[in-house]
Amino acid sequence: MPPSALSDIRVGLAGFGPAGSFFHAPLIAATPGLRLAAVVTRDPARAERVRAGYPGADVVASADDLWDRCDLVVIATPNRTHVPLATDALKAGLPVVVDKPLAGTAEEARTLVRLARDRGLMLTVFQNRRWDGDFLTLRRLLPELGEVHRFESRFERWRPVPKGGWRESGGPEEIGGTLYDLGSHLVDQALRLFGPVSHVYAQTDVRRAGVRNDDDAFIALTHRNGTRSHLWMSAVAANLGPRFRVLGSRAAYVKWGLDPQEDALRAGGRPGAGDFGPAEGAGAGSREGRGEGAGWGVEPSERWGTLGTEGDARPVRTEPGAYQRFYEGVVACLRDGAAPPVDPDDAVEAIAVLEAAVLSAARGQVVTLSEREG
Repeated sequence: MPPSALSDIRVGLAGFGPAGSFFHAPLIAATPGLRLAAVVTRDPARAERVRAGYPGADVVASADDLWDRCDLVVIATPNRTHVPLATDALKAGLPVVVDKPLAGTAEEARTLVRLARDRGLMLTVFQNRRWDGDFLTLRRLLPELGEVHRFESRFERWRPVPKGGWRESGGPEEIGGTLYDLGSHLVDQALRLFGPVSHVYAQTDVRRAGVRNDDDAFIALTHRNGTRSHLWMSAVAANLGPRFRVLGSRAAYVKWGLDPQEDALRAGGRPGAGDFGPAEGAGAGSREGRGEGAGWGVEPSERWGTLGTEGDARPVRTEPGAYQRFYEGVVACLRDGAAPPVDPDDAVEAIAVLEAAVLSAARGQVVTLSEREG
């Protein structure tokens, strides 16, 4: 049964690491109709941050303690735990949000999707980068570009010293590394823009000492409509390339710099009704870092991309980023029966591409996707 329209949807958040604390918790707290009811963490420092920032939320030691405390489960734990925790939540009769990637393999993802559908429960994936301002802008501009021949997209960082943690130091069983971390976003965006993929070629490398998962990767996709997507993801880029370079038959769109919402969330901000105050703890971050004064997700004009041709390009205003739409979509799904904000079948499709990329990198060959996979 969906929660009563007269009461908030009680949310149980499994995990309060970077994904849970910087993204999910503040966005849940900013969404009308949702209430953060409980958070799973065994870390004492994180537990104190939960109590300080979300005094109405219980702190519990195990996901099993969530099932009777919530109407919705959000899974923001290490990637290898996504499938077992989502399975347990669905079997407990609860709708689920899973942070990306949904699973390590497309078959595991398909099994979760079937379980959710068999039980009539929402399953959706936190692909928040669909609401990056630059991506929203590109979707708006596609008709002006003509037939897109080549789509270049990058998530690059300069982190020559490893941060440590399971994403870098864990083995393949952790489903870490840049391919599944940043690549989950890049592949999802490419699929949303240009549709299914027929061929995948990839290169992955481990460039830093002490790191076991890929920290530098490239994927080339051939879409069935003829567009080619070139996707870069790296932690060792000493000079960052453009976020987007999209070449069409009539014009190109070039955009530098990342969407500001992640930095605003990490600085303690949250969207909602002009309130960009700290999500947890007073005075977190600067006003500029939190997005105050400009509106949530708004980029200054000097960071706008350009649209046009060589020698004849003009700046184009970046659409405001809107991560809040994801959880607004969750509420609409649970309250009104709307479609989930991210179709879990989309996640299956993206994971199939990532699996093909892993195989391609290992073999040094192009991998062909079947109709079912791609």
